[in-house]
Amino acid sequence: VQLQAFGGGLVQAGGSLRLSCAAQGYIYDSWIMGWFRQAPGKEREFVAAIRRTRTGTRVADSVKGRFTISKDNAKNTVYLQMDSLKPEDTAVYYCMVKRENLMRPIPTTVTDYTDWGQGTQVTVSS
Repeated sequence: VQLQAFGGGLVQAGGSLRLSCAAQGYIYDSWIMGWFRQAPGKEREFVAAIRRTRTGTRVADSVKGRFTISKDNAKNTVYLQMDSLKPEDTAVYYCMVKRENLMRPIPTTVTDYTDWGQGTQVTVSS
């Protein structure tokens, strides 16, 4: 699976950005897709993910209420709307995907995801 991420950039604190992640070529019939992020000197952390086949999402507590994840199944694309950005949101954001397992909740660990896109830098200035 090839994932292409768009939408990073530089924004002032309190501003907004919208990230897109599009799966190109082969993609699973049923997937979970979303975002992790990694700040300098820190481990990669889960941000948000969404199921293709259900109305299910999972969002990290650190961004809940500020970030919204959505999808366009026809385009195999996932969006991350980031509002009220804070300097601590500065990181490289990576999109990822895995084959969906309907019997399990949306996972939040790096090793659960099989395919990763290139990162996109998000920088929030104070």
